[in-house]
Amino acid sequence: MASDLPEATQREAELQRQLDGLQSQVTELHKTREESNPELSSKVQSLKEKLNEHSKQLEQSAEKLSQLESENLNLRDENQALNTASNQKRQFRAQIHVGKPTKLLTETDPQPSYRSKSKAEEHGEKSRACFSALPVAEGRD
Repeated sequence: MASDLPEATQREAELQRQLDGLQSQVTELHKTREESNPELSSKVQSLKEKLNEHSKQLEQSAEKLSQLESENLNLRDENQALNTASNQKRQFRAQIHVGKPTKLLTETDPQPSYRSKSKAEEHGEKSRACFSALPVAEGRD
């Protein structure tokens, strides 16, 4: 088996030389074709330039798309948070309108007095107490 190794190495070296020879012949054929047909050569060069240009544009578009997707996710999260806050305020106002007591109402109710109040007076006091506890949105006129 040891005697086969040098023979295999020699065969590999011979095949490599043949491959190198064929590659140089292919290179020469390409050069000859380009020299014999300059119109084709210039067309190929023009197409290569266009391909490079389009590749750059594609890369820029992919970057822009990535930025827009990221911005979209941020805006979606922000919108969801705003919708949640808006829904909570709407539910709170609906509870006040219907007259359902809430935890906030019971915490802010005045101590009962000996004087009897009308339902309208009680409702008005509770509403004022609840609305005064609501956070005020900044930047609104």
